[in-house]
Amino acid sequence: ANLITVCSTDPIFSAKALHVSCCLGSSLLDRQAATMGRMHSKGKGMSSSALPYKRTPPSWCKTTPTEVTEHICKLAKKGMTPSQIGVLLRDSHGIPQVTSITGSKVLRILKGHGLGPEIPEDLYFLIKKAVSMRKHLERNRKDKDGKFRLILIESRIHRLARYYKKAKKLPPTWKYESSTASALVA
Repeated sequence: ANLITVCSTDPIFSAKALHVSCCLGSSLLDRQAATMGRMHSKGKGMSSSALPYKRTPPSWCKTTPTEVTEHICKLAKKGMTPSQIGVLLRDSHGIPQVTSITGSKVLRILKGHGLGPEIPEDLYFLIKKAVSMRKHLERNRKDKDGKFRLILIESRIHRLARYYKKAKKLPPTWKYESSTASALVA
């Protein structure tokens, strides 16, 4: 409101302010148009991480790339997922970005050492959710909403599997089946 009152007194300033606000508004609209909505809810998900502009490791981080790689491999052998490893390194060991220090991401380091997960992490957790949902539905047969949510989860699994087959991260013969899904998760 203060900007508008100042702008109305000076015609040149108001034209510039109008141009700036139009530019800012259009970039906001571009960003809204660019974000893909969720599959089964209304959210557009505007929030995202803000990584530092400099890709070099910060001056206060004295860890060497070999130490970080060894640490990642040790944590993976304990059974941690790549995202859990990243969070633990950030919170407990003061390593802000693995990529800035080592030059490659956590998952790529794990795959290089033969420790990568056999199915991608996001697909794994969707399958895990579907298995627990099926278990719940065996005990509570009248849960109609739960049955509907299971259908939505499984359709997300099929879509993600289709993408990973196309990206060659899953073998072309891989197929999700509810009967064998619990073996994948266990």
